[in-house]
Amino acid sequence: MTKLTFIGAGSTIFMRNIVGDMLHFEALRDAEIALMDIDESRLAESEQVARRMIATMGSGARVTTHTDQRRALEGADFVVTAFQIGGYDPCTITDFEIPKAYGLRQTIADTLGVGGIMRGLRTVPHLWKVAEDMSAVCPDALLMQYVNPMAINTWALAERYPHIRQVGLCHSVQNTVQELAHDLDMDAGDIRYKVAGVNHVAFFLRLEDAAGASLYPRLREGYRAGRLPKAPLLMPRCPNKVRYEVMEQLGYFCTESSEHFAEYVPWFIKEGREDLIEAFGIPLDEYPKRCVEQVAEWKAQAAELAQQASIDVPKSHEFAAEMMNAIVTDQPFTAYGNLRNRGQVPQLPLGAAVETPCLVDQNGVQPSVVTDIPPQLVALMRTQVNVQELTVRALLDESPEHIYHAAMMDPHTAAELDLRQIRALVDDLLAAHGDWLPGWAQVKKAA
Repeated sequence: MTKLTFIGAGSTIFMRNIVGDMLHFEALRDAEIALMDIDESRLAESEQVARRMIATMGSGARVTTHTDQRRALEGADFVVTAFQIGGYDPCTITDFEIPKAYGLRQTIADTLGVGGIMRGLRTVPHLWKVAEDMSAVCPDALLMQYVNPMAINTWALAERYPHIRQVGLCHSVQNTVQELAHDLDMDAGDIRYKVAGVNHVAFFLRLEDAAGASLYPRLREGYRAGRLPKAPLLMPRCPNKVRYEVMEQLGYFCTESSEHFAEYVPWFIKEGREDLIEAFGIPLDEYPKRCVEQVAEWKAQAAELAQQASIDVPKSHEFAAEMMNAIVTDQPFTAYGNLRNRGQVPQLPLGAAVETPCLVDQNGVQPSVVTDIPPQLVALMRTQVNVQELTVRALLDESPEHIYHAAMMDPHTAAELDLRQIRALVDDLLAAHGDWLPGWAQVKKAA
């Protein structure tokens, strides 16, 4: 029997997607599903949802719940991680409010920038603990980690636990295909593409219709004429103008949303340039708003599901269940995965976490080689890799100085603040996060 362990199963909506997807595959529908979370009430809600999905699908799957991580991992074939260390309150609030006091404004703050760096410092030690427990009780399992900051996490895991089979998974490619199909009045299934880069800053190197004709002329003409982008499909209050402008200037469309991308670069969020914020519809402080809404949504959903005898189980576009099925059945599937760069993207540093198409079958996750990323895109990706590498080095070497160096190299932070302001900002963030950080990174309090 195949066993999936889901670490962070209190993320009920995401658990519902992954576990629900599994139940659509004959080879997985009778799996053992171990749900683990430290929040017992949220865990109980997720257990209830999982059991009702299993009943709806007539599956023989078995659900167990755990607050002990190693116990949950025993004998697992696959492991999914989906957690947020420190949560919205206090850590996300801290990551937004302290930078804002320095005049540094953010939108999402979970991937790059000072918010992404701090999240990496909080998250990687816990992922290392997952890998340590896997080494002891399920050393051959595949870890599919959905946690941000994706590239920092993937890189740090590969450095400390190279023997653990792991892949970082995201839905930015699938989401972007949906958005582009919406803008072009096409069926997403009729779009052909090839993507490569680093997570959230990967680009559509090929973007074609089913007949092989490039879709870029239509996108450029529509943008220049003001018809595109249309009202967003997935995030209604986040217009997609930033990515279209980047395409106009750099020639290619990015995989991550405009609200994310705006804070990865020095061009859009600038002190005294409210005209840019307005022109490109940049949703400042977007992630805290989403966190509040998601908490309310989770509570409403739990109350609603408690009244339902059965639950709809639609299939999502996440990769995890497709990959599990491909490995168990040896039926090949192509997914976009984040893996250690062993040469599959020779234009980027070896060891960095890179995102490319991957063949998944009984042999595991095998990245394809992409050698044709245009130089202007490589240059942009390197600015992201710089921050990721310094954050990983801080974690591996337990070097507080590299935290400051990572912040200094961040494109958006460096465009807004001088070196002494950045050092003072990081001081304040480290002090505010306190015990949420590993001991070596904590600010020692005066006696």
